[in-house]
Amino acid sequence: MAKKTIHIMNTAFRDGFQSVYGARVLTEDFLPAVKACVEAGQTHFEAGGGARFQAPFFYCNESAFDMMDKFRATAGPDADLQTLARGINVVGLDSQSRDIIDLHAKLFKKHGITTIRNFDALNDVQNLIDSGRSIKAHGLKHEVVVTMMELPPGCTGAHDVAFYQKTLQGILDAGIPFDSVCFKDASGTSTPKKVYDTIAMARKMLPADCKIVFHSHETAGVGTVGYIAAIKAGADQVDCSLAPASGGTCQPDVATLWHALRGEDYELDVDIDKMMHAATVFKDCMADYFVPPEALAVEPMIPWSPMPGGALTANTQMMRDNNIMDKYEDCIKAMGEVVRRGGFGTSVTPVSQFYFQQAFNNVMFGPWEKIAEGYGKMVLGYFGKTPVAPDPEIVKICSEKMELKPTTENPVDLNDKNPKKGVDAAKKMLTDAGIADHSDENVFIAACCAQKGIDFLLGKAKINGVRKDARKPAEAAPAATAGGDGAYTVTVNGKKFAVEVKGDKASVNGKSYDIALADGTETSGTATVAHASADSIEVKAPMNAKVVRINVQLGDHVNSGDVLFVVEAMKMEIEVKASASGTISSIAVDSGEQVTAGQPMASIN
Repeated sequence: MAKKTIHIMNTAFRDGFQSVYGARVLTEDFLPAVKACVEAGQTHFEAGGGARFQAPFFYCNESAFDMMDKFRATAGPDADLQTLARGINVVGLDSQSRDIIDLHAKLFKKHGITTIRNFDALNDVQNLIDSGRSIKAHGLKHEVVVTMMELPPGCTGAHDVAFYQKTLQGILDAGIPFDSVCFKDASGTSTPKKVYDTIAMARKMLPADCKIVFHSHETAGVGTVGYIAAIKAGADQVDCSLAPASGGTCQPDVATLWHALRGEDYELDVDIDKMMHAATVFKDCMADYFVPPEALAVEPMIPWSPMPGGALTANTQMMRDNNIMDKYEDCIKAMGEVVRRGGFGTSVTPVSQFYFQQAFNNVMFGPWEKIAEGYGKMVLGYFGKTPVAPDPEIVKICSEKMELKPTTENPVDLNDKNPKKGVDAAKKMLTDAGIADHSDENVFIAACCAQKGIDFLLGKAKINGVRKDARKPAEAAPAATAGGDGAYTVTVNGKKFAVEVKGDKASVNGKSYDIALADGTETSGTATVAHASADSIEVKAPMNAKVVRINVQLGDHVNSGDVLFVVEAMKMEIEVKASASGTISSIAVDSGEQVTAGQPMASIN
């Protein structure tokens, strides 16, 4: 009997990048590996979307549209290039209006994409209607998704076979046009038995010629076993990656699955010897990139706190950037409660990020003291209907702290009425920033990337957070060195500052400050900016973060509770407020600077 051929989509260059490198990979570095995969006979690639839309702008100082164009040129005209979309969130964390949802499909078609895999993290079918219609209307293939995970032990009410059957039936009843159906488990927690039963259920519900896809990760250690279960239940395609972006937080490696199917009645549509050569090219391409140790490991805690592979390393990268990696295990543990009480949205972006941000806040600020905007809006209904009702106590806390009422209105209708969303709002952002080019691309970048997108278009972006040169030994930071006549070079956290003190004047990297020597000190360079007195109240950084906005100037009068600074950590903006009324007597940080918890940012007299 002939073996059934199982199709493979190569996810190394999207999900692999997101699941290992936080999606922070420069385009020119990986294109030789794409070429090698094409030469090995592969024709189906995940080529963008998900975090690989925002990350090029945020970290790589590259346009995601340019990246897709180069991917198409390398893969050739006949390759099936697929991207990942988040329903009404398209390729961002926030949801969008209908005109931006439609623009997403239009632009991705323009820039060489042939298929869009489209999911809603809440499995709210209404969130797939507009996006699915736009995808098909612009001539793309639509792969509609049912998102999966395992609930934390002891939880019931959703994410069983009956729930997935209801979701799939809802897609059919809504008349959403699609070409294939994917069951996507971003956390890799679904048990093999449930995977088998779910795929078998779908095989009975769908036409015989409808392609069924299963997607998972090895994060919980059952990805490959789940793939075999899906294949035996009737799946036509599974997604595989290549080392060094495979296994662990990623998809199973194509070689691992090929080996696991030896002797079975199934074979993969790959030439394994040629793929192993392509993997060698890929390893060489990525040799200089830092591979976080957690990206290579199975995480036993994941079934209790279902963190997707693509979000896990993105969050640990941000925690490393902010020097708070020691809080990682506490945050993962805290996720369990956040998921249990949040309505059981599938732990996949953006909901996985909402879960982690709220867990992070619970660890850093105390349980439920600070509500992450996305998590709060989710439990209040602003992203659609959660699979089960969130804990009423959490709904009450979120409503009170965010001063926002719960809603059951269609979120796309809300977004269409929101003057801060949509094409016109994005054009206003461009105009206000002095950007005259209102091309579709620029409008979409502004809508999905907000201020960071504007900074990119203004040429203010720079490569940051791309962890390359991993094989080079770290250079020891030199101590402060005298430069003559009261001048010093000071290195702090790897950054050099030229500091010069002359009388009652000081300059840091050429910026001049008035100073007064602190009482009881000698003229050794110790100074307090702008005559801050012993009675000054210091405004300190609440946590390790990046300063994104400074709302005050020296000499400004402020009232207690006024927002003096906005800092960013873990993709969240956090306000730093005045703890007392008075006059700003010093500002010790600059916009864009990385601050540590407890670091003085300003003084109030």
